[in-house]
Amino acid sequence: MKIAIVGAGIVGVTTAWELACDGHEVQVFDRRSAAAEASSFANAGVVAPGYVTPWAAPGMQRKVLQSLLSSHGAIKLRWPLGTEHLAWVRQWRRACKLENYLANRTRLQRLAFYSKSRLHGIVAQRELVYERSEGYLVLLRDRREQKMAQAGLEVLRQAGTVFRQIDADEARRLEPALSSHTRLLGAIHLPEDEVGNCRQFALLLKREAEALGVQFFFDCDIAPLSAAAPRSLRLAGGSEDARYDAVVICAGVDSPALLRPLGVRVPVMPVYGYSITASIREPLYAPRSAVMDERYKVAISRLGLRVRVAGSAELGGDARTQHPAAIQTLYKVLHDWFPGGAQLDSGVQHWKGARPMLPDGPPLIGSSGVPGVWLNLGHGSSGWALSCGSARVLADMVGGRSSEIDLEGLGLERFGSH
Repeated sequence: MKIAIVGAGIVGVTTAWELACDGHEVQVFDRRSAAAEASSFANAGVVAPGYVTPWAAPGMQRKVLQSLLSSHGAIKLRWPLGTEHLAWVRQWRRACKLENYLANRTRLQRLAFYSKSRLHGIVAQRELVYERSEGYLVLLRDRREQKMAQAGLEVLRQAGTVFRQIDADEARRLEPALSSHTRLLGAIHLPEDEVGNCRQFALLLKREAEALGVQFFFDCDIAPLSAAAPRSLRLAGGSEDARYDAVVICAGVDSPALLRPLGVRVPVMPVYGYSITASIREPLYAPRSAVMDERYKVAISRLGLRVRVAGSAELGGDARTQHPAAIQTLYKVLHDWFPGGAQLDSGVQHWKGARPMLPDGPPLIGSSGVPGVWLNLGHGSSGWALSCGSARVLADMVGGRSSEIDLEGLGLERFGSH
């Protein structure tokens, strides 16, 4: 089949790769000037399937309120905040019910573990070399955090995740550069999890996809799909229609507008995250792999000769406005754990990106309800961790094959749409 993909982030690139592997003729369109320039550009890079859980969880509403009142809180509301945000929050609150959370957590983790396996398969098959390292530490500053982490540990056990609860001394043996001046009670060590450069992998896989015949077109602002010809694409500025056998929407936060004329409603909302990336000043003072500060929900990752610090979640506002308080929290956590590890006086990259969040957690993968129009979107903050599995699932659906995993709860029907 001749297939068009709208969106060349990590999800769009992996989808193009899998469809091309199945023998389809694939063209990918993105309104930016290169692949992986939006949500995939400067994320934390952590691939930790056991920690891929829904944002909608019991008790989360109270945690959000506490975070809003804290100067270094991980979650913030920003102006403008419209009626669409309020409608999304209402759906999110319903998803926080225990039974909904448990079901969505199972769906997410099933997909995340499958995706990690697919990622490793692609890397081995194509002999891809990119910035990555193994091991993940969740840092617990005090007994309160240790106690609060116990529910998460039970989730890890149920998911079959390999982990160990360790004391501060062992945590510092694994990450010798951790500052001795910051209080550390202990940590959760996940030796089989990893960190990798998402954008670098996306660019490498794009090249492999091109070798299979995939064509990528950038600086292409695609118009909303037409109800009269849903499998045709045209530029927003005007152009002739290009017709396809199938169209796959992988456009993140731009997806709702593309699908609206078809009567397909996808409750994707941008939730903005931040990162700072800096060159390593002294390797002895930098992390070996990745750590997560449990209190501030900030990840510090080693990416080759650079350190990336990522966190925060902003609902409302816009992508252009960077709030200094969010950036300062990242600097604070970096200084707490790895003072002197990064070159901060020049060349620091500040980034703010939109995570395409659905209110209940799992992405949307499968049919839109309109023949020939497919969805692979709404991966939230876990796009890197879910991308390879999501792509294979979608390709199997397009090819009419059974998936290797249970797909219950990943379709549009869960929102009562179409």
